[in-house]
Amino acid sequence: MTRGSGHLIVGGSARAGHDWLDPDVVAWSAPEGERDGRPLLIQMHGWSYDEQHLFQFRDDLSAELVIASLRAPHAEAGGYAWFPSRGNPIGDPQPQVAARAVSAVLDWLDALTFKPSSIGLLGFSQGGAMVLQLMRTRPESFDYGVNLAGFVVNDVQSGDSTLARLQLPIFWGRGQQDFVIPQRAIERTQAWMTKHSHATTRVYEQLGHDVAGKEVTDFAAFVARHLTAGERKRDQQQGRRSEADV
Repeated sequence: MTRGSGHLIVGGSARAGHDWLDPDVVAWSAPEGERDGRPLLIQMHGWSYDEQHLFQFRDDLSAELVIASLRAPHAEAGGYAWFPSRGNPIGDPQPQVAARAVSAVLDWLDALTFKPSSIGLLGFSQGGAMVLQLMRTRPESFDYGVNLAGFVVNDVQSGDSTLARLQLPIFWGRGQQDFVIPQRAIERTQAWMTKHSHATTRVYEQLGHDVAGKEVTDFAAFVARHLTAGERKRDQQQGRRSEADV
């Protein structure tokens, strides 16, 4: 794990009945004037962490990326959570709670003042669940996902059928020594990913509920590979639109 310089802005908030991300509450890898037209990677941490947890891996990822590491809206256990502990068992949050968290991220994304060339998602634990739920909610907005020790929310989303057709690339890494995520949630996630994604699944023998070692190398390579593919896809789409205008 290497740490490099970044342009850090911190904070976070939740309101009754509505999750909200302050637009200033982000750890950015690039200043505002250097974000437009570059690939965006949105990071979402796990329970009790903050925006710094995944941001520390920025030097392991392509320098081409603009990384935006978000802070979840609910303060818990000295950090933050996407799904508060009360009423949301590990691996099985209430669908309406997940929906509020997803809406908060999409509101933040829609308010960005620059246009990325592609958008990827990367999350750990609860943040991994957020990756999948965002893709299920708005599948055509994202190019790929990285789910680290996360799970799929136990519900049905309108975008599921679209994902089954698109088969977007998703990396799922987890530790064989991870006894935090219940087996039923792992089995549910496996079944969902098999049907709804072009999955790259890796199980690391010595890894617990963590992000470390070869997993970092593997997801960084996955992002680099699909970063190029996502930009190529968007170039092709823009070319088709240009031809249609002629």
